[in-house]
Amino acid sequence: MTKTALLCLPAFALATLAAAPALAQSASPWSFEVGAGTDNRSKGTSKSGNDPYVFGSATWESADGRFYVSPAAETIDLGGSDVEAEIAFGYAPEAYGYVFDFNVAYKNRLDAEAGYDEDTVEVSGSASRSIGPASGRLLVQYSPDAAGSTEAFTWVEGRVGWSFTNRLDATVALGRREQDNAPDYTAWNAGVTYGLTDALDLDVRWYDTDAREFGDQYKSALVAQIAYAF
Repeated sequence: MTKTALLCLPAFALATLAAAPALAQSASPWSFEVGAGTDNRSKGTSKSGNDPYVFGSATWESADGRFYVSPAAETIDLGGSDVEAEIAFGYAPEAYGYVFDFNVAYKNRLDAEAGYDEDTVEVSGSASRSIGPASGRLLVQYSPDAAGSTEAFTWVEGRVGWSFTNRLDATVALGRREQDNAPDYTAWNAGVTYGLTDALDLDVRWYDTDAREFGDQYKSALVAQIAYAF
């Protein structure tokens, strides 16, 4: 990871982290998360050149917990950009034992090379449910024009999980990405998340795809990530 990537984290993310202690003490509707991982994986593929990355996010929720706004930033290695910033607007209702999440996210790869398509809008919808220690989720995402050379894409992912204890969870996910001007592929991952403390989580996960011949970003990897929520 380069020093440039760390120095280029968006101003809003740095301001968020600086303001976090005061906001937390005032019992505000804001929550925060920061962390780092050995590889930045999204939809099964690497966004950081298979190198380590850092991330940070803030989330505002309405009093009933249904509406939220979430600015975030993470380090990447794509199109000459070191940082991807995003802001998501969402609605998360509950009905018939299911938790739904519908959101729209705008993403921008800061300081990308001239001529590179640096931004995108993604629309997501998911439905999840837990029954005892078992859980499941179905996620669908769509973009009319992804960042970089990829144009429209659809990502569909199913995930199942099991909670062994109040600190140890295991999940397995299988997803399919259909996209224009880029390879279609299937990706899967399996791993465990362990709560080191009430606020600090460690996730260790194996990622793989059926498109390894298209480049290093599609190759399998064991990824570890640590996240602190406050």
